[in-house]
Amino acid sequence: MTTVLIDDIGLLVTHDHERPEVREAALLVEDGVVAWWGEAASAPSADTRIDAAGGCVIPGFVDSHSHVVFAGDRADEFEARMAGRSYEAGGIRRTVRLTREASDEQLLATATRLVAEARAQGTTTMEIKSGYGLTVADELRSVRLAATLTTEVTFLGAHVVPEGNRDEYIALVTGEMLDACAPHCRWIDVFCEAGAFTVDESRRILEAGIAKGLGARVHAGQLGHSDGVRLAVELGAASVDHCTFLSDGDVEALAGSDTVATLLPGVEFSTRQPWPDARRLLDAGATVALASDCNPGSSFTTSMPLMVAFAVRDMGMTPAEALWASTAGGAAALRRDDIGHLRVGARADLAILDAPSYVHLAYRPGVPLVRHVLASGRRDTPGLQQMPEYGKLV
Repeated sequence: MTTVLIDDIGLLVTHDHERPEVREAALLVEDGVVAWWGEAASAPSADTRIDAAGGCVIPGFVDSHSHVVFAGDRADEFEARMAGRSYEAGGIRRTVRLTREASDEQLLATATRLVAEARAQGTTTMEIKSGYGLTVADELRSVRLAATLTTEVTFLGAHVVPEGNRDEYIALVTGEMLDACAPHCRWIDVFCEAGAFTVDESRRILEAGIAKGLGARVHAGQLGHSDGVRLAVELGAASVDHCTFLSDGDVEALAGSDTVATLLPGVEFSTRQPWPDARRLLDAGATVALASDCNPGSSFTTSMPLMVAFAVRDMGMTPAEALWASTAGGAAALRRDDIGHLRVGARADLAILDAPSYVHLAYRPGVPLVRHVLASGRRDTPGLQQMPEYGKLV
């Protein structure tokens, strides 16, 4: 048995129901799992000691929505949007073309770099979607590459219709493509938006994935109001993501279900759309998560601390709510109870901040406040290591 004691913690965030925060604390890890926490004065001995130097310790961020298997750059689209052009889903096809042209080595190198970048900012679990291949062979290689980096892999063959006959493509997604990709995935997702897939098409695609044993996730409410949110609730999806445009009925449906509303504020920053109204969802009783939606078109960032800052500044969340949404909320969106918190028995995934409180994540936006990251109790020092030494973001 290997034990690690983190002590001199100024503020420990556990997300424990009875004691969510502890001051002047310590935390003990045994074989990669949280074994004890409490006041530093009562800390047990351990094989190894890590000095938090009075900093805040938080659960590792759980980024439950990303698209990091891709090739190319769309900075010109961002520049055009900043000059006044509106965002449309059609830019996805540009990334599809570039991704198809890239080698496996190029795709893996980009994804690996982005995962390492996320880890350096405190992310210890990261979901990764396919969706930039849109042929059987290219979607299969996307999910296989993603599976080398995370256990949370999502099949998103239904990102857009790439070319050709629409009905034939949907038949491909629900047939041969799903058959090839499902063994490498935990989830199926669909982009249920104008310009992508209708509600009826989305239902057909999701039900095919569910029949294969995959959990459901849905992109909905990004570009306008639709019935995609209530479809997600009806099918028992773990998460419906974006939720920028919601009707009162959508909010009520989410509040009465265990489907998580995952908000992706990096998209609103990059596209100048209205910010999601997190306060409305929270006040209604819905479960809210925050995620990066890292992708080359509408949110090219891996920074979960930045999502926290956006949520506090522009979405009506308190710092404590935003931290919960980016950790425990993300875990709920992945239907995981072993991550996103630091209760006894949890995976020892955590970040040690160079700050006395998590409030500084919003108070000092853009500042690299993560001093150390522990994944299953193993320490990584941001900026000093490269993947794959980090291992999977499981």
